[in-house]
This record gives sequence, C-alpha cells and structure tokens, in this order.
Amino acid sequence: MNTLDEQMQQWSTRLRDYLKIHPPESNQLATTIAKEVAALPDDAKEQAKASSQIALAVRLEELLAFQRFMDHLHAVSRPKPVEVRAQVVYQNYICFVYLGESCFNVLKKRLPSGSTAKKCCTFLTNNPVRALRNAVAHSNWRYLSDFSGLEYWARKGEAKEPMVRFEVSQQDLSFWQALARCTAYASSLSLK
Repeated sequence: MNTLDEQMQQWSTRLRDYLKIHPPESNQLATTIAKEVAALPDDAKEQAKASSQIALAVRLEELLAFQRFMDHLHAVSRPKPVEVRAQVVYQNYICFVYLGESCFNVLKKRLPSGSTAKKCCTFLTNNPVRALRNAVAHSNWRYLSDFSGLEYWARKGEAKEPMVRFEVSQQDLSFWQALARCTAYASSLSLK
C-alpha cells in the first residue's frame, strides 16, 4: 500500500477540503482504507464479496489489466490523440461506472460511519461524481472546447428531473480518478 499512499499524498489538500480526511489518514489513504475494510466483520466482508455475479478475483484481474493498459500508454513518450481519447473513455468507465456499482455502493452500506473508507465511497457515489458516472454510462459527456476538462449532463436525483449541466476540470477529474482507483485497489485487496 506504500506506493498508493505516496501517489495519493499529492491530493492531501483535496482529501482534507472535500472529504474532511486529515493527517495521518490523508497521507496514508490506501493503508487506512485497507485496514478499515479488513476490520469489517466477516459477514459484512462476505456480503460485499457476494453482492455481484462477478467474483472479486475477476474484478481485481480487470483492475490490474486496466493498470497495465495505463502503464503501457504512459510508457509511450508521446501518446497519439486517439490513444489519449481511448484512455479517457476507458478510465472514466472503470473508475466511475464499473467500480461505482461493484465496489463503492457495496462498501458504503457496510462501512462504519465516519470511517475514511466510507467518506471515500460516499464522495465517489454522490454528485458531482455520481452525475459524471451517469453521464458516462448514458453517453452525455464531451470535452470542453479547450480540452481543459469535461462537461456533462445528468439528473441531480429523480428520473423525472430535468438534465443539469456539470463541468469538471482536468485537475479535479484526475483527483476523482485517483481516489476511485486507490479506494478500489485498497478495499479489493483487503477483501481478497
């Protein structure tokens, strides 16, 4: 978890400001999440693992394949625009749709109130991240005209509500993606 902890330290200000996660937890986010998930009662862990038709080992394999793709893409000195666009679609799907349903919503129900892991899962399943998840799942997003982020449309709540426009900067999107991957890896490895 040390590598993930170090990677997430660059986001410690956002963890503090947006999620109210303070040091030492904000400096050891992956380790903290892993310990909290590991400390869940056995029945809660089994329920989390059994909540999907897809086995946890298969989901973890998919996360590792995603990471290998990201590593491969970043090994290229200058990825082509088409590769970057494929990365954006794949990364947003994995981070917000795939993990949202299979990890964050499942764990959020089982984690203790006030825990760091629950704060992360709640942040990743509430607006504006929830709205991005829905926009990605329903093809209601596009790049900003200057490619500095994304604009997307989703309902804030009920299906009867009108669509609302959201915007996320590349910096905030990178934070959301890093938080999603860290939360998923740390919790999945603890449940394994």
